[in-house]
Amino acid sequence: MPMNPAKYIRRLFSAVCQRPIRDRVIHLLALKNYKKLELLACLEREGVVEKDKESLGKILQEVANLDANDNSFSLKEHFFKDIQVDWPGYSERDRKTLEVTLFQ
Repeated sequence: MPMNPAKYIRRLFSAVCQRPIRDRVIHLLALKNYKKLELLACLEREGVVEKDKESLGKILQEVANLDANDNSFSLKEHFFKDIQVDWPGYSERDRKTLEVTLFQ
C-alpha cells in the first residue's frame, strides 16, 4: 500500500518540533548560512512556538557567528561536533551536504 506523503511530513515535523529550539537552530546552520528572517521562516515551517521565537537572538549569539557583510549567521566551528547526521529534519540531500561539510 502506498504511503501517504502528508502523513510522513507531519510525522517528520512532529519529531523535529519536539526537539529544543537550540538544537534545531544548530542543525539548520550546519547546512548553510542563514539570515535571521530566513532562519525564522524555516523554524516557523517546522512549527516553532512564540516563546522559542523570542529566544532566537540569544541562541544565535551563543551558537553562530554573524557575517556583517551580508547579515547572515554561520554555525560556530565547535558546534559541528554536536551534529546528528540522522537528524529527523534532514532530507537525504541534506545528509549528503552535511557529510561533505563535516569532511572538510
